[in-house]
Amino acid sequence: MAIKSFFAWGTRTIRLYYTDIEHGLFNVYSFGAHCKKKLKKVFKNDIGQAAGLLRLHFHDCFVQGCDGSMLLDGSASGPSEQAAPPNLSLRAEAFRIINDLQRRVHDKCGRVVSCADILALAARDAVFLSGGPDYEVPLGRRDSLNFATTAATLANLPPPSSNTTALLTSLATKNFTATDVVALSGGHTIGISHCTSFTNRLYPTQDPIMDKSFSKNLKTTCPIANSDNTTVLDVRSPNTFDNKYYVDLMNRQGLFTSDQDLYTDSRTRGIVTGFAVNQTLFFEKFVNAMVKMSQLNVLTGGEGEVRGNCSAKNSDNIVLLSSPAGEENEALSGF
Repeated sequence: MAIKSFFAWGTRTIRLYYTDIEHGLFNVYSFGAHCKKKLKKVFKNDIGQAAGLLRLHFHDCFVQGCDGSMLLDGSASGPSEQAAPPNLSLRAEAFRIINDLQRRVHDKCGRVVSCADILALAARDAVFLSGGPDYEVPLGRRDSLNFATTAATLANLPPPSSNTTALLTSLATKNFTATDVVALSGGHTIGISHCTSFTNRLYPTQDPIMDKSFSKNLKTTCPIANSDNTTVLDVRSPNTFDNKYYVDLMNRQGLFTSDQDLYTDSRTRGIVTGFAVNQTLFFEKFVNAMVKMSQLNVLTGGEGEVRGNCSAKNSDNIVLLSSPAGEENEALSGF
């Protein structure tokens, strides 16, 4: 028996199916709880993985939509999105975590939850379990059959050297407001960065906007421009999802040009200040922007597929192709 549920999704209506299977009635709520329980254990061992999952979701959605294309390995048709320069620093463990979550739910429930949905839920839980807001994630995405080109990836992921004008222009094409842009940038309240992403502000000459004591510490961590070292994105609370990132910006301690310029630019300075003094406001706007982002160019209905392996489309999945017909429960699930 399939139980139907409907969510408003932008200008489209998403149909979700819950299916009775061997282990009981599967539904998105029980899966969400299972996902959160597993990630709680992961983050207890390494809280840094929370930032890795959040960034993976960002990079998946911004290029060709929240379709799990970032998770695909390369093929004879070309290199995957993972091989594009902006994605080379994505945490390998983040990909393994998503694959592990997918195997767990598919082993228990069959192939009824897409990799794109799993990634969206994992990003939500990464925020919540590191101290941020909890929120509902609309579900029903399907997985893409292809990955974006390197050119498309570069065109849709503004580098950390971008100024506010570049950020606003790029994200306006995806219908994001200035408030959305500043709120999403708050994801930098957790995580780390390689020196090469910001040493353009240190060498050969120092960015005069940067706080002097802050820059001195950064030069100790990154003694040369191409250092392989890393440092935290938020000097005040690097492992807690809070509003301290915006306090950093007000104290000229933003790591990237794309961070600090949000406070320098008059169009976004007031938003930064508002979030710095009101964490509740930041959380509210962050959730709004995240839900909006999670709906970018989603595949639904008969579009795409629900992958049996997040790293490969089903037509390239030898294990799936060799499985008995119907074993994966896809036909019954309605996905």
